[in-house]
Order: sequence, then structure tokens, then C-alpha cells
Amino acid sequence: MTRPVPTRPADLIVAVVLALGLALALAGCSAPAAPARPVAAPGGPALVTVPALPPSPLTERQRVLHVLGRLGYGPRPGDVEAVERMGVAAWIETQLAPERLADPAVEARLARLSVPTMSPRALMDAYPLPNLTRRQGMEMRPEQSPQRLIGELQQARVLRAVYSERQLLEVMVEFWLNHFNVFAGKGALRYYLPAYEREAIRPHALGRFRDLLGAVARHPAMLFYLDAWLSVAPDARLGERRSGLNENYASELLELHTLGVDGGYTQADVGAVARAFTGWTIDHPRPGHPRSGGGFVFDPRAHDRGPKTILGQAFPAGGGREEGERALDLVARHPATARLIATKLARRLVADDPPPALVERVAAVFRETDGDIRALVRAIVWSPEFFSEAAYRAKVKTPLEFTASALRALGADTDAGRPVQRTLLGMGQPLYAAQAPTGYADRAEAWTSPGGLLARLNFAHALAANRLPATSVDLEAIVGGDADPEGIADRLIVALLGGEVSPETRAVLRDALREPAVLRATLDDPVAAPDVSKIAALVLGSPEFQRR
Repeated sequence: MTRPVPTRPADLIVAVVLALGLALALAGCSAPAAPARPVAAPGGPALVTVPALPPSPLTERQRVLHVLGRLGYGPRPGDVEAVERMGVAAWIETQLAPERLADPAVEARLARLSVPTMSPRALMDAYPLPNLTRRQGMEMRPEQSPQRLIGELQQARVLRAVYSERQLLEVMVEFWLNHFNVFAGKGALRYYLPAYEREAIRPHALGRFRDLLGAVARHPAMLFYLDAWLSVAPDARLGERRSGLNENYASELLELHTLGVDGGYTQADVGAVARAFTGWTIDHPRPGHPRSGGGFVFDPRAHDRGPKTILGQAFPAGGGREEGERALDLVARHPATARLIATKLARRLVADDPPPALVERVAAVFRETDGDIRALVRAIVWSPEFFSEAAYRAKVKTPLEFTASALRALGADTDAGRPVQRTLLGMGQPLYAAQAPTGYADRAEAWTSPGGLLARLNFAHALAANRLPATSVDLEAIVGGDADPEGIADRLIVALLGGEVSPETRAVLRDALREPAVLRATLDDPVAAPDVSKIAALVLGSPEFQRR
């Protein structure tokens, strides 16, 4: 008799990722065909007074899952029930006021890290550039590696996503870090990066867009990334070597940060904006060396004092630092900026191609509130489009969203260190490492390659099997003592997917559950207990879990 060839776990992973990946890339996840009518939230006093949510075809459970996935990084064990008790609207309002939320769990984990709170000067002393130590004849100790600096910052980003109670704030910090992207791998920029997030992005993530834009424009991280700190008037005499007028920041300010590529500006506007920002630089004791860790400073000797015209507005000769601020005022309040920010926020929170009517309403709120980001988010979340069937599980998770949501769903205990960061690298989203000013894409096609999906399932397998160093999960707490493979799968589908799975996914899972690699069966022990970790990995690898 010919013995059957056992299925290796790797073979199973490849087979399943191909089956589920095709479903994800070509079809999208199916919500239940006929959602039940919305039901009222359980009783109990609301924490805040909130308006009623708009009518929606989604059930109350689906609304809960939707907000936890769109305004956060997915539910932890017990989160769905907690939001149901509080009420979806009340939970949203608490997230819109993160300053009122205590966050002891993540703060305790962040306290083990030093980099996120260090100043640029302190970081330069602790993590000197390799070429600098070589020139000084010093030997760099392993703990002084610049990679360790970035590693701690990457750890902090994942820890906040996984453990923070201020989920919406973390989503918005990620959104703005990507919108105002800087590349950690560009020389001395890494020393400014913790302060960039801490001082420019985080305080304004739900504030006013003009304040955020100004904080970014003045921060040494952005000045260094786009070489704006080197930009001087063509006729400036500084007694030091400079590169002349540099239009990098002006170009990205108009194209990416505010008006957009079709925002109605001209190349002449780019040049005039660049001239308005000459003299905006980094304080440094030695000419041409930003590595002292200094802050923003205006150097009047470098400023172009000639007349300028920006977006049809005249700037008379003789101006100074205020010209840059006035340029920021103009672009921050331009109608094209309102449309761009409304589109990008709606894309992040609703759909890859957000409904034009929603974008127009949100752009109007931007104009009416002078760019109040909190008001923009509220306008999106309280829209019928947000709670529509079309928006439900319509967004493919980025690698960070997938990783954080998997860690949260399984109640993992992790330090988010190098193994987790290597996983994000393998999926195509190393944190703080997008080289282009555009940042990472926020569309499905960027994250649905076969290689990327395989990396996700490999991570899911390592996580569920407790093979990810410095990370542990307790699957027994989720599945209990169930020994039936389909029963285990059903429990995991409820815990990880809210009980919703398409017939196609269930068929693929049912076939996979018969594989010896899952059943752990052999010819000598044909009724061995199922491998719960492999079943959990398959559920985490399902198209439904790839979406939010």
C-alpha cells in the first residue's frame, strides 16, 4: 500500500495563502448577505452626551467591529463587549478626546525605552554616526548602533498601536506621520525623528491643520529631510558654502502637504514659496553641520528679501521670517487643501475611492472650521457613508495594521522588538523607512502581492505557535478545551472575525482542517489532537482578517 505523503506546514501555508490571497485580491470580503436590523446598545449611563448615529444597515455588532477596526487597530479580547455596553457613539466621543483617557498599560511599556523621550543632542551623544566615531579614532559599542535608535522608535510605534487606550489618536499620528513623511535613513535625520513625532505630529494630530503644518515646517526633521535648511537667497553672502535656492520643500509643501498635484499652482509659485522660506534653518555652531541637534532658527542673512507673488498674493520686498508663515497661511486655507485633506482622511477611514459627496462635505467642514481635524474626523464618522455596507471591511490592512490587529486579537504580550520589526520589513512596511516624501500607499493594491500575503501568514503562524521571540499568546484562553477542529475554528472565527466569514473562506478552512499538518495525525495516531496554532494562523490569514 502506498503511504500518503504528509503535508508539510510550509506546503499548507503556501496552498492556503494562494487560495485566500486570490479571494482577497480579486473579490474582496463578503459581509453577511442580509445584515439584521440595528439593535439598540445595552443599557447603562453614557460617559458623554453624544448625538445619535446615522441610520445604517449594519447590525450593532458590525458597527462595533467597524469602529474598532477603522478608528483603532482592531479589538482585543473583551473590547467588543465593552464597546457594546458603552455604546458606539459614546466610545467614538471618548476617542475624540484622548487627553481624558488614562493610558497606564502602554506608558508602563514605553517607560522601558529611552529613545522616544530623548532630545536630538542626547541622541547624538548616545548613538554617534559610525563615520564620526571612525574619524575620532573611537570604537563604537554595540549598544551605540544607530540602528538601535531607530529600533526603539519602531518598538514604541507598535507598542502604542497594540496597547494604547487612545486608539484613534494613534491612528491619526500614523496618518500624519505618513502625510508629512520623513525618511529615518537619511543621515542625521534619525536624531530629530523622536522629537518630530513628539513635538510636531502628536500634539496636533487632532488639532488644527494650520498648527500642524507650521510645526512640521519649522521642525529640523523636515528641514533636514528636504534640504530646506540649506536653502539661501541666490545673492546671499554668508561666508560659508551653501547650495543656493532649494525648491524641494516648496514643491512637496504644495504638491503633497497642501494643495495637491492638481491644486492650481504653477512652477513660478514653487519658486516663490522656496524664496519665502530661505533662512528657515537649523541652529548649528559649525557652518554646514546640522549634527549639533539644534532647533529651528531663522537666519536673516540667508533670506531672499525681494518681492514675491504666491498664489496671486503679493509679498512686498523687505520681508523676513513672516513670509514663510504667510505662505503657510495661504496654502493651509486654500480650497484645494481642504479637498486634499478631506480626500485623504476619507480614504483612510472609509474607502480607497471615497464617495465624492462625502469628500465635498468634509472639505466644507475644513473650510468652515479653519481646518479643525477633530471636526473633520467627526464629520466622516457621523456620515452614512462611514457606516454603509459598502464601507464595511472595505479597506485592506497595511502591514502595521495587520500586525497590530493580530497581536491585539490574540491578547499577545510582546515587546514589539526586532522579530516584530523584521516581520514588518518582510511585509513591505518598515516603520519610518519610506524613502519618498509620498510615504506608504493607502490603497489595497500596495499590500496584496503574493509575497506580502505569504509573509502575513508566516507571521500569523509564528505568532499563534508562540515562535516569535519576546512575544507570547494564550490560545487556550480563546478556544477553551474544544478538541474538534471545526469547533476550534468556529470559536476562533467568533473571537478574531466577529463570527463573520464568507462561504468561500469557510470552504478553504474546512479543507485545510482535514490536512495532517493541522490534525497532527499520523498512521500510528490517526486521532491526535488538532494543532490549535495552525487553525488560528489560518483564521488570521483569512481575507476577512486582512480587511478592516
